[in-house]
Amino acid sequence: MGKILIPVWLMLLSLVAACSNDNSESSQSPGGSDEETFVQTEAAEVLAEQLNVPWSIAKNGETFFLSERPGAIVKVETGQMTRQDVRLNKPLSNAPEAGLLGFVLSPDFNETSRAYAYYTYQDATGQFNRIVELLAEGEGWTEAKVLLDKLPSGQVHHGGRLKIGPDNKLYATTGDASSEPEIAQNVESLGGKILRLNFDGTVPEDNPFKDSFVYSYGHRNPQGLGWKEGGTMYASEHGPSAQDEINQIQAGKNYGWPFIKGDEEREGMETPIFNSGDSTWAPSGIAISNDKLYAASLRGQAIRVFNLKENETNEVVSGLGRIRDVMIDGDYMYFISNNTDGRGTPDETDDKLYRIPLSAINGK
Repeated sequence: MGKILIPVWLMLLSLVAACSNDNSESSQSPGGSDEETFVQTEAAEVLAEQLNVPWSIAKNGETFFLSERPGAIVKVETGQMTRQDVRLNKPLSNAPEAGLLGFVLSPDFNETSRAYAYYTYQDATGQFNRIVELLAEGEGWTEAKVLLDKLPSGQVHHGGRLKIGPDNKLYATTGDASSEPEIAQNVESLGGKILRLNFDGTVPEDNPFKDSFVYSYGHRNPQGLGWKEGGTMYASEHGPSAQDEINQIQAGKNYGWPFIKGDEEREGMETPIFNSGDSTWAPSGIAISNDKLYAASLRGQAIRVFNLKENETNEVVSGLGRIRDVMIDGDYMYFISNNTDGRGTPDETDDKLYRIPLSAINGK
């Protein structure tokens, strides 16, 4: 594939409005404002193009597997791209933001050909999300087992991110189903939550709520999960038109939706470590390296870095449109654009899988 040139020097200046007139610092560093910064970038190499609404990046050695919302897995290997069929047991929903979303390979993929997927379906009983085990068979995938079913779904806000934690458990984000934000506060509901489960679909014995998949609650539409070295967990979350969030996640904690947002505080609820104030990032997938959290940004059309030590944030990659997911492996960052999702402005080669050296985006 060729290369897309990003301007060598990008001047990034974005001032986030204060959350209130009497406290101008309420939208500073944990509130997410930028300082004037020059960021040096190199060319972003295109590894695959003409993707169809890609959602998740998985990597096994030098082979990539990309989920596409309409219901395919794209395999990218030695510069060749193959679109693989996914045989699911339920019909995919065509609601906005719905479809085949989260996708991760099992830690024993090379031996078992197993992976895990999160998808939205619609049948005679309604519209729901489910988490399933997939098996790679030839040049396709087959749904082999349902791990968790009937997760709340609405017109939008499906959550959908799957990640395997450093504790070797499967984590999933779920949305509040848009028209039912109150379910985020109900620990008996699996909507508006971060869930934690064993690979066989059972509840881990050390989950914070007995016999429950719920790991944390009070979420609106979380779409990114990641862990810092040492095991500290973080999540990205869409706010209501603005007030997007980066949260540090702790077992059993309440993250406030729909009762608090942004810098607001309430006893027993967690305030985000970063929020977008009056701006909108629409953060999706995240990756963490060396105390820096990188978040794909849809509405913000960028990759945004959050310095977890210095409590600062700025853009490091922009000009490529909507970004859905990001992965760090070795010395490189990989990311996928999402301009074909109906909300972007795609060119004839969109969407794309990109690679860029970490040294390029961290150099100043």
